[in-house]
Amino acid sequence: MIPYGRQSLDQADIDAVVQVLQSDWLTQGPGIEAFEQAMALRCQAAHGVAVCNATSALHIACLAAGLGPGDWLWTSPNTFLASANCGRYCGAQVDFVDIDPHTWNLDAQALERKLLFAAAKGRLPKVLVAVAFSGQSCDMRRLAELAERYGFILIEDASHAVGASYAGRPVGCGEFAAMTVFSFHPVKIITSAEGGMVMTNDAELADHLRRLRSHGMTRDPAQMRGDSHGPWYYQQTELGFNYRMTDLQAALGLSQLNKLDEFVQRRRYLAERYRQRLQELPLTLPRSQAEAQSAWHLYVVRLQPEGLRRSHREVFEGLRAAGIGVNLHYIPVHLQPYYQDLGFAAGDFPEAERYYAQAISLPMYPGLSDDEQDYVVEQLQRLLRAPEAA
Repeated sequence: MIPYGRQSLDQADIDAVVQVLQSDWLTQGPGIEAFEQAMALRCQAAHGVAVCNATSALHIACLAAGLGPGDWLWTSPNTFLASANCGRYCGAQVDFVDIDPHTWNLDAQALERKLLFAAAKGRLPKVLVAVAFSGQSCDMRRLAELAERYGFILIEDASHAVGASYAGRPVGCGEFAAMTVFSFHPVKIITSAEGGMVMTNDAELADHLRRLRSHGMTRDPAQMRGDSHGPWYYQQTELGFNYRMTDLQAALGLSQLNKLDEFVQRRRYLAERYRQRLQELPLTLPRSQAEAQSAWHLYVVRLQPEGLRRSHREVFEGLRAAGIGVNLHYIPVHLQPYYQDLGFAAGDFPEAERYYAQAISLPMYPGLSDDEQDYVVEQLQRLLRAPEAA
């Protein structure tokens, strides 16, 4: 089976992890800060705060933004559950903004219309989570302008976008978003097995994020109430969590970071090969916006239903039967039973629902060979052009 995505590991990655296993520090050691500093340098950001996964990164980013009961978080319905759930973890209400029909990211025009209505009703969001779907940022320049006008905090969920750029600068630089979240899950651009990181240029936010990832605890006398009792002393100043990354994960992530340019270059090469080979098929192919350079975590196509003699499901299952592990990113979050219990329903975000009815994620990872990619294309051609022979 050709998977839709998989990690790319080599001996250097294995050696980096073994070196930590042979050291004195398996967790809470120097490897964490080394990975954070390397990511910050790569992103041209002031601070990186490593955590155990991107969901925890989103959670503490929302808490550091002050999100809580009575507040609203808005995000895209075309995302993984965590982009919305992080608001619920904070006790906030969640709402969605429909997607752009061309980029499949959160639609800045739809957002502006919704903000005008929300301002009149006194229900503006406290936080907007802008998802860089498939590796391409939203229209972050426009979103940042709206954030300033309406007073919400902009968090970029760039779980798909390590190594991407926007407006000529690395995603995560902090020019447009107060905080940017990355994921290092095995199918992402680089992996630490599991892991995430929050990037920010705000020193106070970074300090707060570090406390939140470790039980709300500090050893800094300047952050304590009263005097320190001695060098052993710590205080819990707020409710935090055990969201720490291990040195094993950090060592793997740091080793992978050395190959980031190679990985992204290969993904972009594969994306261009897909574009060239699929453009004559009844498919809508991914479209880039002017200022964004995608990292191509995903390569998603949409079936054009006009003239097709197979259903969306039949094409999907036909590819699986041919040994191609296609996937679908994503089921619109508002259609999940949990969110329908909160009042959402089919028809609320029609563009995201149209997208869902047509989308298929094709294999995309650095280890995908040209021959394997050609086989994927051949099977799509077989299913879309000659149904009677399938």
